[in-house]
Amino acid sequence: MTREQNVKAQERLGELLTNRDIEHLDEVFDTNVVDHDPAPGQAAGVEGIKQFWTEFLTAFPDAALSPETLVADDDNVVVALTITGTHDGPLMGIEPTGKSISVRGIQIGRFENGKLVERWGATDQLGILQQIGAVQV
Repeated sequence: MTREQNVKAQERLGELLTNRDIEHLDEVFDTNVVDHDPAPGQAAGVEGIKQFWTEFLTAFPDAALSPETLVADDDNVVVALTITGTHDGPLMGIEPTGKSISVRGIQIGRFENGKLVERWGATDQLGILQQIGAVQV
């Protein structure tokens, strides 16, 4: 695949998440995608990815992902982004606080045949927990 095809698939992922169209994430994730940084208890493959986003968007129903930087080659796409939202649903057993978050994240995706087959990523989880008042540092 080419860099342009991978970027297009990454952009489609952004559209699906913006539209809360979790059921169609298999358009951009391979069925057996390997998530090297899964959330605690996350199932394997695309079903685990769908599970994660369902839970996250329940906790932050107004979540917005704003790409800041994108770097790509013929196999990989790296996106640095800002995630904002309001904690209006349960998050890992933490009841909604109504508090807003703004954190940075990064995702590295390896693509084959126009689909993500491997994913690495990190989001400022401590920042999320601090901003909703769940932990003090």
